[in-house]
Amino acid sequence: MNRLTNTVRPYAWGSTTAIPELLGTAPTGEPQAELWMGAHPGAPSRIDRGAGPIALDAVIDADPVAELGEATVKRFGPRLPFLLKVLAAAAPLSVQVHPDLAQAKAGFADEEARGIPLDAPHRNYKDPNHKPEMIVALSPFEGLCGFRRPTEAADLLDALGVGALAPYADILRAHPEDRALREVLAAVLGAEPEAMAATVHAATEAAARLADTPGTPYAADYAAYARAAHHFPGDRGIIAAMLLNHVRLQPGEALFLGAGVPHAYLDGLGVEIMANSDNVLRCGLTPKHIDVPELLRIVRFEAGDPGVLRPEAGPDGEELYAAPIDEFRLSRYVVAPGSEPRTLDHGTPQILLCTDGRIRLRTLAAANAEATDDAEITLARGESAYVPASERTELTGEGTVFRATVAA
Repeated sequence: MNRLTNTVRPYAWGSTTAIPELLGTAPTGEPQAELWMGAHPGAPSRIDRGAGPIALDAVIDADPVAELGEATVKRFGPRLPFLLKVLAAAAPLSVQVHPDLAQAKAGFADEEARGIPLDAPHRNYKDPNHKPEMIVALSPFEGLCGFRRPTEAADLLDALGVGALAPYADILRAHPEDRALREVLAAVLGAEPEAMAATVHAATEAAARLADTPGTPYAADYAAYARAAHHFPGDRGIIAAMLLNHVRLQPGEALFLGAGVPHAYLDGLGVEIMANSDNVLRCGLTPKHIDVPELLRIVRFEAGDPGVLRPEAGPDGEELYAAPIDEFRLSRYVVAPGSEPRTLDHGTPQILLCTDGRIRLRTLAAANAEATDDAEITLARGESAYVPASERTELTGEGTVFRATVAA
């Protein structure tokens, strides 16, 4: 068991205050968007086992079975299969989708065969893996997730009173769900840029007015689009966003985002976990490359409820955020003072993140479940630890700790 030293990624959409407040550090004045915990080669966490700091991916590479467990290596290969983050959004992230595993493998192989450099701006597939993900709100959190029902999207567009949007509303009402959503998204992304920018400006001005009009249906949604347009004026992604469910999470609530589901995070602080991949296809709210044909091939044109998740409490106090994925398993413990110690299962690698209070971790000897004298860590708010597969760990203290591991 080792305390983690983690990297903060300073993306432009990040909050200047949320992560410093979590960590108890002074703001730098620059955006601090994501705190990475894991072994992703882009920004691996570091641990110290007595010989100085070393990157976690290097530690795992040196002995994958000891660190990850034989079963994890057999299922996912010799690398940590998940990445844990704290995400702090003060501006919208791009509207995006992720491929499924078969699509990622095929897309990566194709771009490799065509000799497209991994760092090329028009490259879609950075690795042959899928990227399902989950976000758990630590603060009130706002996002977009999955398609609205086409008739609902048509009503929302019609209420804006922008003539250029009327053909989209007509399509949404006239055709079956998958065809309607595909045709409208393709039309928005394929429209002449100057004309679309004018449509977006008119739509967001109308959205801002409606957001301030008492009793207006979708007022909160219109307010979200108007705020997004402040950061991305004229971006066609604003119209694409209007096709998606607008979601507001309260602290402790979560979203699971599977392959092909369009989504975007708009504002708030959360714990995010994902499969260890960089594969993203974007469709708006970004200056980055948008590959429209590939995007339309990957998106699942299925409407429905975004499916807000709440944790399911187990008999030992573990609160599980259930997700249909094997690469990660996310849960939390809310530890009350004086409560009985909680013993975590072992056999898979774990990252433990304290988000409130102080949590004490002790390594238990496998044979007799007694704590060893020298394997104890206290995590304050914002601090995290890595536990290799071979170690059992006991939780005590007072506070909240998130547990990231691999599904058994």
